[in-house]
Amino acid sequence: MTKHSNPAFPPSLWAATAGEFSGAPPLQASARYDVAIVGAGYTGLSTALHLAQAGVSVCVLDAHAPGWGASGRNGGQVIPGLKYDPDQLRVMFGSAVADPLIAAIGSAADTVFDLIARHGIECEAQRAGWIQPTHSPKMMRALEARARQWMAEGAPAQLMDGAEVTRRIGTGAYVGGWKDERAGSLHPLKYCRGLAQAAQRLGVVIHGDTRVTRLERRQGGWRLHGPSGEQGPHIDAERVVLATNGYTDDLWPHLRQSVIAANSFIVATRPLPPALGASILPGGEVTSDSRRLLLYYRRDAQGRLLMGGRGPFGEPQGPADFAHLERSVALLFPQLAGVEYEYRWSGRVAITRDFLPHVHEPAPGLSIALGYNGRGIAMATMMGQRLAQRLIGPAGTAFPFPVSTIAPIPLHGLQRFYIAAGVAWYSVLDRFS
Repeated sequence: MTKHSNPAFPPSLWAATAGEFSGAPPLQASARYDVAIVGAGYTGLSTALHLAQAGVSVCVLDAHAPGWGASGRNGGQVIPGLKYDPDQLRVMFGSAVADPLIAAIGSAADTVFDLIARHGIECEAQRAGWIQPTHSPKMMRALEARARQWMAEGAPAQLMDGAEVTRRIGTGAYVGGWKDERAGSLHPLKYCRGLAQAAQRLGVVIHGDTRVTRLERRQGGWRLHGPSGEQGPHIDAERVVLATNGYTDDLWPHLRQSVIAANSFIVATRPLPPALGASILPGGEVTSDSRRLLLYYRRDAQGRLLMGGRGPFGEPQGPADFAHLERSVALLFPQLAGVEYEYRWSGRVAITRDFLPHVHEPAPGLSIALGYNGRGIAMATMMGQRLAQRLIGPAGTAFPFPVSTIAPIPLHGLQRFYIAAGVAWYSVLDRFS
């Protein structure tokens, strides 16, 4: 679909510009570690890095390579918070449970940028904030409430009228919005590889091209069998973490059926001429609007405009599958008429039924974390930090996320129809809001 420099990765802007990474050889010999992690994305690598800082021996295994999944294909927006606002979370869980959760999700972007600074990760990081605009006066009232709730939690935020949104974004399509200064942007694949390299410097062993085919409970821990099965090399560990998110398979019963792996599509223009580029997000903010079928967009370090949003359930077959995003660019930014697109790609987002991250502990010594619902950079990085604290801390160590049982989504095999029905319903709601 588009050129890229690493044939092991699906084509994308990030794969084309991240350079080479060869630091994750396949598993060749059996070994033992304190903790084995399945999945070399943000959750797995952040968990490994924080465990290694505490002196824990860690091995990370991935069916492909660090960042191959959603961690190397997303829009590069680092946004704190979840779908639910603080007041909603307190109604859902009560203050005793909700307050630590609110503090954790509110600090998630801090966790990302602190790691980047501490470990010297070169990933085009910029912390210019997130703008959430709306096209609807009715939705503007909801955004006003959201901004005020986060400001009450100490977040640096501001409300903006239509004129200010037009000035900040470069389109007159919105009636207002708010800005959260905690947010920012980065090159997601460079960031993921930076986490991997920081973890390796602390002794973490990472094996790519090593699909874990079976988890076996044994005396004193677990055995993870690789692609060669019972006869091939394996990893023994006292504890195991599953961190496979939108690319979860059937390694643990019913886990894959507990999330919807929805496709998110992204297009990127060629670098815009400076005068034209200066008319769009001149302050460097990231943006995602208030629609249920939201559009998210930003400029990258080379001046490209990236536009992301929903796409068909199946994998894209060609440029026509991205035409709806290019039409959105034309509607929002008519000054870009005739702009050429350099990259088109997609990746899987893990959506949960309640739009909250899920943490499971279905067996002794086994932890599972997944389901970031489109906020994966900040939430998964912070999840890894907190999960590591839970694994090494004494019994009763504070943990901000509820631990739940795995609950398969009914009729999960029809998930493509769930998504199609949801898209149709949300389209109606967006039109009437």
